[in-house]
Amino acid sequence: MELAHVKWLGGVNMQKFLVIYTSTTGNTEIMADVIARYLINTGKEVEIKTFDVDPVYANDLYNYDAVLIGTPTWFNGELPYEVEDFLDDLEDCNISDKIFGVFGSADSLYDTYGQAIDTVGDQLELLGGNVLTKRLKVDLTPNDSDLMKCEQWASKLLQKLNGDQTNVS
Repeated sequence: MELAHVKWLGGVNMQKFLVIYTSTTGNTEIMADVIARYLINTGKEVEIKTFDVDPVYANDLYNYDAVLIGTPTWFNGELPYEVEDFLDDLEDCNISDKIFGVFGSADSLYDTYGQAIDTVGDQLELLGGNVLTKRLKVDLTPNDSDLMKCEQWASKLLQKLNGDQTNVS
């Protein structure tokens, strides 16, 4: 079941998540789908958007309790253009009360393994965002172990959102 472009609505006062990503080869998309499905299965409201297709405006982030941003790393650590533009737009927003998680696929053959993921996380922190310390990186296509790591990472994000800092990294 592909979850891209899906919005699941739960009850009143539910925690709302935005999972936004871009994916060149489909690897980051797989991660986004697993993370979103995990959150939905825990009863959360989740909206999934892609930088490539869906309009994503920085001010929209105020509508969510947490925002998860997925990006692959291009070549020598470069960000995809859509993500770079989005980060530029964030400079005019107050994101200090927002919780973020950053994830994506990368290629360990490059010295700059996962640099785009770190760049996004660093920029969010610089702008005052509350970023989950662990940035989830998967080497190329996620295997079963990587998919479990995606679920564990989403669980850590829920702990952080709910104020439980025990074992949150």
